[in-house]
Order: sequence, then C-alpha cells, then structure tokens
Amino acid sequence: MSRKNAKGSGTIRKKTVTRNGKEYTYWEARVTTGRDPGTGKQIQRSFTGKTQKEVREKMQEAAVAVNEGTYTAPQRLTVGQWADIWQRDYTGGLKPATVAVYRNNLNNHIKPALGAVRLADLHPHTVQSFINGLAPLSPSSIRLAYKNLHAVLQKAVELEYIPRNPADRCVLPKAEQEEIKPLDDQQMAALLAAAKDTKMEQFITVALFTGLRISELLGLLGRGRLHPWDAHRQQAACPPQGGEHLPVSKERQAPHDHPGPGGHGRIEKTEGQTVRNAVKGGADMGQSPRSCVHRGSR
Repeated sequence: MSRKNAKGSGTIRKKTVTRNGKEYTYWEARVTTGRDPGTGKQIQRSFTGKTQKEVREKMQEAAVAVNEGTYTAPQRLTVGQWADIWQRDYTGGLKPATVAVYRNNLNNHIKPALGAVRLADLHPHTVQSFINGLAPLSPSSIRLAYKNLHAVLQKAVELEYIPRNPADRCVLPKAEQEEIKPLDDQQMAALLAAAKDTKMEQFITVALFTGLRISELLGLLGRGRLHPWDAHRQQAACPPQGGEHLPVSKERQAPHDHPGPGGHGRIEKTEGQTVRNAVKGGADMGQSPRSCVHRGSR
C-alpha cells in the first residue's frame, strides 16, 4: 500500500526533456496543498526552476502557507477578466454615478495597463509602477483610479482568489490643496448688489453671512428652509437698520456655531431658533458687508 503524502509535504526531482533535438535540464518541486472534497484525491502544486535551490525555496514557502492555513491556490484569471466580473457582479450597492466613474477608470486606465497580468502574478511594485505611470493626471484623479483598483483587488482577497491585496501600501501623490481666497469687501458688496431682488438673493446672503458650508446650505434647501427660487417667500437681505429674522429650521437640532465672514459674529442653531441680522448699514449704505454682525437670538 502506497504511503499518502501529508498536507504540506513535497518532493524535488531533476528532469531532462528534449526539444528540437536539444536537451534541457531543470528542477521540479511538488507540494501537497490539500485534497479535492469531491474525489478525495490529493491536490498538488508544482514549481519549476533552473536550480534545486530555487525550487526548494518556492516549495518551502508554499508548504509554510499550507500549514498555517494561509495558502491560496493560484488563479488563472487575469486582472482584466476579474475587473469585468467585479464590475458586473459586485457593484450593485453603489450609486450609478459611482459605477460610471469606476467604469471609466477600468476601461481607460486599469485594464489597458494591467488587464493582461494574471491576478496571482500582480505584485506591489507592479501596482506602484502603474500608479507612477498615471502622473499626467491630477493627484485627485490618480487617487480615484487607485481607490478603484484597490476595491477590485480587495474583493479578490475576500473571495480568497489572492492571499493579500498588492495595492496595499502604495505611495500616492499628495492631494492638491488649493489656497482659499475669500472675497474682499468690495467683491462681497458687488455680489450682494448683483443678487439683490433675484431668486438667489437669500441663498447668497445666507452663504456670505453665516459661514455655512456648501453641504449645510444644501441641507437647508433639502429641508425646505431656503427657497432661492422664491425670493419673496423669505427675505434675507442685509437691511440698513434694525435687522430682520431669517428662519433657519424648526426641527430640533444640536447647537452648532458658525463663524461669520471675517470671523465676525456667530450663528447658533437650536429648536425653533431664528437668526437676527443686526446689520448697522449695508452694502447699499456704502458700508462693507463685513460690518454686518450676525448673532443668534431666540
């Protein structure tokens, strides 16, 4: 009765073949990686090399992975083939716009450069070379292409097609940080004058004198608290004297401070709160919009 090789064990032998009348000698190692659950037969992986040392190192590396339970059988899938599968079957939870951006990156950048590489043969330095080759693109575009590639490969790791993500630890270009150039007094006055009596007057006034971020302004739009399309519904112009109430939200919100333009004043948002424009002279009075002081009041 023949003895069965234990899981993780292997053999090395020297082989000679003749091709076109010429002999070639090489070394081959085989290692048992497990058993087929259906037939019970051994599953073996073979390695070849020019020297005995080369194939022994490959065999020992595979044997260690088998014994530690981290061994992953090599896949014949190429990066391009797997990217197509990922795009077809694993993007259902993404927004259509995100899927469109990913499709563009896959078709225009990732597949042309890495599509022919076998998934199992994709190494970190290959991915880094790909990232470096995208240099003509902006840093933000390069980061987006990298994010796409990383997501494709991470799913392959989760499905145990590859043992680890070769896109981990890549060096990416620094993100662009454009210098913020706030409007000066003259520009702010001109903007308010241009917006006066238009459907955008309220939106622009709130943006200038509250320091709200774009996302917060859009949030107010979404909750129906700002109506730039109906300037007469709620006025938020900078009045010459006295000030006027600007409804912010009747929903219960946590206190949230926003510095006004130039650091003047603040906006405090609470339940049922309104914002009082305590403006001492406005743009129409020849004064700077920065002199407008906004302070929350109940």
